Amino acid sequence: MPTSMRMTISRSSVVAVAAALAAAVLGPAAHAAPSAGSSPRESRPVYSYADAVRETVWVDTGLDGDGDGRTDRVAADIVRPREPARQGRKVPVILEASPYYSCCGRGNENQTKTYDADGHVVGMPLYYDNYFVPRGYAFVAVDLAGTNRSDGCVDVGGRYDIRPAKAVVDWLGGRARAYTARTGGTPVRATWTDGTTGMIGKSWDGTIANGVAATGVEGLKTIVPISAISSWYDYYFQQGAPLYGSGPDRLADAVESDTARAHCAAVQQQLVDGAPRTGDWTALWTARDYVRDAAKVRASVFLVHGMQDLNVRTKHLGQWWDALAKHQVRRKIWLSQTGHVDPFDYRRGAWVDTLHRWFDHELLGYDNGIDREPMADIERHPGQWVTSRVWPPRDTSAVTLHPAPGPQAGVGALGPKASRGTETFTDDPALSETDWAARATTPSPEKVSFVTPRLTRDLRLSGSSQVTVTATPSTTTAHLSAVLVDLGPDTIRDYADAAEGITTLTDRTCWGASTAGDSACYLETEAKTTRVDATVVSRGWADLGHHASPTHGVPLTPGRAYRLTVDLAATDHVVPAGHRLALIVAGTDKGLIDPPSTTPTLTLDLARTSARLPLVGGPAAFARATS
Repeated sequence: MPTSMRMTISRSSVVAVAAALAAAVLGPAAHAAPSAGSSPRESRPVYSYADAVRETVWVDTGLDGDGDGRTDRVAADIVRPREPARQGRKVPVILEASPYYSCCGRGNENQTKTYDADGHVVGMPLYYDNYFVPRGYAFVAVDLAGTNRSDGCVDVGGRYDIRPAKAVVDWLGGRARAYTARTGGTPVRATWTDGTTGMIGKSWDGTIANGVAATGVEGLKTIVPISAISSWYDYYFQQGAPLYGSGPDRLADAVESDTARAHCAAVQQQLVDGAPRTGDWTALWTARDYVRDAAKVRASVFLVHGMQDLNVRTKHLGQWWDALAKHQVRRKIWLSQTGHVDPFDYRRGAWVDTLHRWFDHELLGYDNGIDREPMADIERHPGQWVTSRVWPPRDTSAVTLHPAPGPQAGVGALGPKASRGTETFTDDPALSETDWAARATTPSPEKVSFVTPRLTRDLRLSGSSQVTVTATPSTTTAHLSAVLVDLGPDTIRDYADAAEGITTLTDRTCWGASTAGDSACYLETEAKTTRVDATVVSRGWADLGHHASPTHGVPLTPGRAYRLTVDLAATDHVVPAGHRLALIVAGTDKGLIDPPSTTPTLTLDLARTSARLPLVGGPAAFARATS
């Protein structure tokens, strides 16, 4: 059992256990100081959660997003152990900045912040405060500008998102101002912290961690982005192909407070004007591209992502990871088989233990060995994990494979030798990648497939792939999809289900101390699996009209050939012996990209079409697996 000391209880016992845990938290007298000359390796729950300081400060952002003539202040709710301040000790901070604390909730149980009649925070979402405050950390939960109790406007990843969160990190380090009230109030300093901060969060929250790290802010020692965005353009488009039917203004409207909604029409209009549905890259997207500022990152990065996340796709993970690696940022990674799911809900015990050790090492400086352990944890089958010393493995290299015609039109071969010929398909917006995968070895008019021989050895893909096509359209618009498929029977997490690979159970387990207003006990989960005959392991999309430039699309000339390279999402997948690997090229991927304004037929020039795949073992591994 991990050091998190899990306790399992029934749903009906939560209140009683919460009270018992609150009473049982050890006070400062129980703190066992390390013996002389020894170095601590683990923070322990020696401080009272029930007696912790709970306070709110409003940090001055230096911005006036809502145009009311005064600088915006964002609310930072704080839970910190009382005892260290009495002892003259300072504590590090775990910080999560989120737009979801009042509108939508956090975690599998959609928790929101709760307050007493005087506006003091009573309950924080998730377990971070329950678990880490007794261990000598402060937890700070920041309402993004324009949400909950903060001033300003939501601008979806831009400066009104990032600079206020950065301002809180600066305040914790003594470099910004905060007050005891939203307006007026008394100046307040964070004298209780040593200025060492780690940021964490899933989805938009983790995206803010990425963005703040990309400013190079002083004092931010580590970030733990979970299923997070690295470039907002790639959330709404991929290479000109629209991925969602609405723009960032709709997302801002969903999370803004009533106060912000009444004053932020100008910022909303900027989101509309700056994000046209043409798929063109604009200045709005440049301001929300954190990858370009990876060289500024000083913090270590612990990335976590579901390889089947179709909300924040692993293209975000792959390009961020590669950029951080280029600039020698210290990194760690977990890759699961789930969709958009927090690791607390698919590998709970190991996750809490690992996160605990990571923060102890990065924020407290404890030499617990986590920096010498394998870089990557990868879920190979539901609930079955493997590790990699580095990721991708050092013997990974890009292998170029070529399509070749087969005995049936629309179904060809995939191998190391280039071939001549053409294949043709017609866009069908009613079909998706799972439909294509089910028909990978059967001719069908909406796609073309290229399949390796049945493998005689396992073949591992690790990293990001690219597919270059030369296509001739019949109309003035065309969208392309390219997917890699593992053809063969398997049991996988059911990522296409609404819960994206997990089932929520009725028993609860407790992770930290509780109070009557903030329970540390959460519903357990287990893997939800499904039996399949084909698994899509990576995908990518593009608008053929953006073949020449990502910044500007143009109408196509029917009958003219265009060359385009499609970036595929990062993955780590083993195609086992006995299975086959397929490359499928098609048009609209139903539910994932919008269709073009026409219904094109496209002809692929096979001699000028290829795939570059990151194979562990390189060309020799492919040769052995297909011999």
